Amino acid sequence: MGFEQLASLRDELVKQAAAEKETKRQKKADDRTTVKKSGKVDPLLAVIGLLQKKFPLAFPKKPAAKVPLKIGIHKDILEQATELGTNKNELRAAIKAWCWGNRYWDCLTEDAVRVDLLGNAAGLVTKIDADQASKLKLGRKKKSQEVEAPSAEGA
Repeated sequence: MGFEQLASLRDELVKQAAAEKETKRQKKADDRTTVKKSGKVDPLLAVIGLLQKKFPLAFPKKPAAKVPLKIGIHKDILEQATELGTNKNELRAAIKAWCWGNRYWDCLTEDAVRVDLLGNAAGLVTKIDADQASKLKLGRKKKSQEVEAPSAEGA
């Protein structure tokens, strides 16, 4: 085997190694976006994913901040249950999960713009709504401190 043949063989092996590396990289990326090893996705997360895909301005993906939703937006979403390929109970649960947490409550500041499904302005967050969100956050914080306190005393 001559030097020219060895050089072409080396080049061929380098290309093959690069292709294998790219294939592995792509497989890793695919694995991160597919189902966990159990083969099951939490149905709630699946429905939230549908909402994020269909209405990205109303249901932004992390790390983007959540936005205040229009009062009564659940009615608009429930009308599209068949189009989304899910049932109304799953949609209700997903909306509740989306709106029941610190990340959503953080966006409820006085005079923040509420949005409809297409991201259009649909009202403002009132002082009452902002205060309620603050109370909910404070209540959750107190509950978590109460849960931690007994374990600290028992130690």
